[in-house]
Amino acid sequence: MNRSSLSILVVEDHATIARQIVEFLDGLKWQADHAANGALAIELATREVYDVVLLDLNLPDMDGLEVCRAIKARAPRNLPVLMLTARDAFEDKARGFSEGADDYLTKPFDLRELALRCEALARRGQLHLDQEMRVGPLTLLLREKRAVYNDVPVALTQAGFKILLAMCGAYPQAVSRSALLHALWGAEPPDSDALKSHVYALRKQLEQVGAPKMIVTIPQLGYRLALDV
Repeated sequence: MNRSSLSILVVEDHATIARQIVEFLDGLKWQADHAANGALAIELATREVYDVVLLDLNLPDMDGLEVCRAIKARAPRNLPVLMLTARDAFEDKARGFSEGADDYLTKPFDLRELALRCEALARRGQLHLDQEMRVGPLTLLLREKRAVYNDVPVALTQAGFKILLAMCGAYPQAVSRSALLHALWGAEPPDSDALKSHVYALRKQLEQVGAPKMIVTIPQLGYRLALDV
């Protein structure tokens, strides 16, 4: 079966189940990121662009319903959430939907059905997809992975776009260095101070379109956008 490529966030603390889901999605040529706890799931969902979140309810650091509420409140666009759980009582499902879930699949489940539900949710999400993220004069075109400042295109590298996306998602708060490192390189950041080089290059690219001093360094923390919104 031919399927368009989707980007999926798998939130599951059971290593074997997570591996099975990720390997299956990889076999479909989909992009799958994995979060084993709620805090990382919220961080990724509010920073990256996903088509669907697969959310287990039993997580080690917080209840999945709490994670669902946070994702729905903080994600830069309407992000479909498919809850995965062994809780099969009607009351559990009702509570899941009331907390913002878009679909519900009880364990154990057929991975082929999981893929079909992801496709259905992604199509539904496309109908409401916010193609842009606006922060003052800065606009990020999420699907095209481009940026525009006061209607002037910004010549960005892939790394530069990811950095801007993270900072726009956090604005007006700062983004930590560790969060940016994970956004660029996942769990295996380079040994060199490559992040500093990418931020320097991004500053230069923004200066070329008339946006000097947009990125402010926060000592011992990271960076934030300085915009008059």
